[in-house]
Amino acid sequence: MSQPAAPRRGPGRTPARRRAWVRPALVVAFVVVPLVEIWAILQVGQLVGPWWTIALLVLDSMLGAWLIKREGARAWKALRDALQGGRMPAREIADGALILIAGTLMLSPGFVLDLVGLLLLLPVTRPLARRILTTFVERRLVVGPGLGSFGAAGPFGGGPFGPGNDRRPGAGPEGPVVRGDVVD
Repeated sequence: MSQPAAPRRGPGRTPARRRAWVRPALVVAFVVVPLVEIWAILQVGQLVGPWWTIALLVLDSMLGAWLIKREGARAWKALRDALQGGRMPAREIADGALILIAGTLMLSPGFVLDLVGLLLLLPVTRPLARRILTTFVERRLVVGPGLGSFGAAGPFGGGPFGPGNDRRPGAGPEGPVVRGDVVD
């Protein structure tokens, strides 16, 4: 007796192939980035001296904290305005996520990640980062050929909550639906 085949998750995308980037990303995050940060701190230390390097790191952190507070407040206000205006706050949510990522990067000691965090934080460079983030999220949400994406036909295809659920509610085999208005 043979075993049933595993369900396909897209064109040739097995779980192992989808997560092939995780191990190299962890190596970069925990080995390469700290080494680059140490190298950058040593280079700045040789250029301006150890005490000025420490002062620059402290000033850099203080500037980052101030910018994060300012941009975070702006993003929060924009999110509230979008919700009160009755529109989908996609841009505001993306900006909030980028500010959160920037804040996390700027909390780490060093100059390289602070520079990356600054690029994510500044309103001038944030639209490019937002496009990159949007592209990344859209690629992660695409399920496979014919199944659509999360925004088009639901995460599982067919409708808002899966195959066969794309019809309107009403009387059916599950029982009657009573339509009416809610009165306080």
